[in-house]
Amino acid sequence: MAIIFEATIKVDDNKNWYIELVDTVDSRVEKCVSIEEFESKMEELGEDYGGNIDEVKWSKDEDVAPHLMDEIRMKMAEAKAKLEEKTGEELTPAGNHGDD
Repeated sequence: MAIIFEATIKVDDNKNWYIELVDTVDSRVEKCVSIEEFESKMEELGEDYGGNIDEVKWSKDEDVAPHLMDEIRMKMAEAKAKLEEKTGEELTPAGNHGDD
């Protein structure tokens, strides 16, 4: 069985962004208000599967403003760089293994 999580970028009533993280195997839902919280919840939920998550399907609600997406992209890039520095390994997106 594939372990697939869904991550949807949304905005609340105050126009602040958050990421709704859904474990599609057991329908658990987490609301993450920062990239750090998202990383923590991914780790926490992933522990149930030995840390082996096959895919994270990303989407966003239509009402997420472009400047919020830019902010999230920057924060994700910073988090990726920190993780790569910590592990000494380059992370590649699913389906992009650098061999094409």
